[in-house]
Amino acid sequence: MESKIWNSVISKLPNPHFLQTYEWGQVKAKYGWTPLYAVWTSDGKFSVFNESDHGPLNPDHCVAAALILKRQILRNEFAARLSILYSPKGPLLDWSNESLRNRVLNDLQDFAKKEGAIFLKMDPDIVLGTGVPQGEDDFMENDGQVLMSELKRRGWGYSSDQIQFKNTLLIDLGPSEEELLARMKQKTRYNIRLAQKKGVTLRVGNQEDFGMLYKMYAETSVRDGFVIRDEGYYRTVWKLFMDSNGPTCEPLIAEVDGEPVAAIFVFYFAERAYYVYGMSRNAHREKMPTYLLQWEAMKRARVKGCKVYDLWGAPDMFDESDSMWGVYRFKEGLGGKVVRTLGAWDYAPNPFWYKLYSEVIPRVLDLMRTRGKAKTKHSLGGA
Repeated sequence: MESKIWNSVISKLPNPHFLQTYEWGQVKAKYGWTPLYAVWTSDGKFSVFNESDHGPLNPDHCVAAALILKRQILRNEFAARLSILYSPKGPLLDWSNESLRNRVLNDLQDFAKKEGAIFLKMDPDIVLGTGVPQGEDDFMENDGQVLMSELKRRGWGYSSDQIQFKNTLLIDLGPSEEELLARMKQKTRYNIRLAQKKGVTLRVGNQEDFGMLYKMYAETSVRDGFVIRDEGYYRTVWKLFMDSNGPTCEPLIAEVDGEPVAAIFVFYFAERAYYVYGMSRNAHREKMPTYLLQWEAMKRARVKGCKVYDLWGAPDMFDESDSMWGVYRFKEGLGGKVVRTLGAWDYAPNPFWYKLYSEVIPRVLDLMRTRGKAKTKHSLGGA
């Protein structure tokens, strides 16, 4: 499968996502996953391609597609075919088309059985509602509720292991810059002007900045209490997308007197920008560099033709008990609209293996970690 062909296929489908791109499959291929490229065509065919397949594929004939990541779990004779399958932010299709939806789900379930999968996980961006639940802007989407009921009827279950953020905030980039500022909270606009007044400057980073950016990210993780991966993983992601001719990313770095104090990585694909990684130092935080970074990212995304800016993550519970509450308040101030999605759902062809993998093995690993004998986390891992 060639990158240009695959990205062309998915860019023509509803809600294309950068986690469904060829490049994301290549990132995961370096960490134990095998990327598979599933395509449904208008003539009723279902095909799954691997890296070495270079057969003809007309993007105009594709009605649905899914990047599926496969990982082998056990490699002995007894369970040689046991694997797990995950389609991040996929499949991509018109989910309101009942006949197509049934066709895709039937094929995915059959594929999971043939692959000897413990489970197939998917977390497509199916909207359940917008706005804060029970707030004045709360709105429920009927199509999402229908699909959730259908998945339950088919034997899919809401996953206890949510890999990506279930909820997010989106900013419509269609209005003018003046309108975008007007939609922000007053305090946010003030902090943007403050950063400009206090001499915060911005620049686009390059690969020579990766070491500095990772150190800043590590400092942020310690301060804010979240877990990050090793430096090699992020270098792989950043370099691969920065070198891409299709979906791409760029680091925006805020400096005070030439000293880097904050940065963000923004990804671009199919008229959408994503704020995925953010980092900052304790130094000069009072100059509000993170606010100016987000405003610059929005402006740059508009210039690149993006229609939406995805702020990448919102709380599961919209109250102060949620660990993401402070981050949410920051993003809300930028004028983001809450979008609540279906989240991750698992289809388990064999309930025994699924229970063993999702319940028994994690308990054993937790016990081993407690005793200092295990160092790896039993998880698929998010972006």
